[in-house]
Amino acid sequence: MSRRLIAPAIVLVAAGLLSACGTLGQGGAGATASLAPTGAITPNPTMGKVTFTPLAHGVRVAGEVRGFAPGSEHGFHIHEKGDCGDNGNASGGHFNPAGGTHGKFAAPGSHAGELPSLVADANGVAKFSVEVHAISLTEGAANNVVGRAVVVHRDRDDYTTQPAGNSGPRLACGVITRG
Repeated sequence: MSRRLIAPAIVLVAAGLLSACGTLGQGGAGATASLAPTGAITPNPTMGKVTFTPLAHGVRVAGEVRGFAPGSEHGFHIHEKGDCGDNGNASGGHFNPAGGTHGKFAAPGSHAGELPSLVADANGVAKFSVEVHAISLTEGAANNVVGRAVVVHRDRDDYTTQPAGNSGPRLACGVITRG
């Protein structure tokens, strides 16, 4: 092989290795969930989009949910099953691979599926972005959330009541999918 071909080949291989390193430990590609209203209440205008972006140690969960009463607070969790049937009840309980108890987001020993409550602004919109260190997007990992559901509840989470925080019916649900 001539020198003219070897140098570009080395550059291409090095670039490929460097780009692969950028996703090591981060679970690869991101994921999304499109939240659709359930029939738990009527009318129910609650809908939104949540993105899941891999980080070196966890996942950034960000998005926007609309259709709330201004200033209202709502429980927000990742649930164990990727099924939004039966008004979101088919999604099961909170995602809890380590067997923790229900508590406040990021509190020691709480469920991996705990997320901060959503608080609507004056227009009924809740925007959020939070780093979650108890979950991943890594295929085969016990804490992988791809294929599970993200759920918005009608009421605020009391962070105490077991196993789900007494946050009421499931207003919106979406399955977390790659891409």
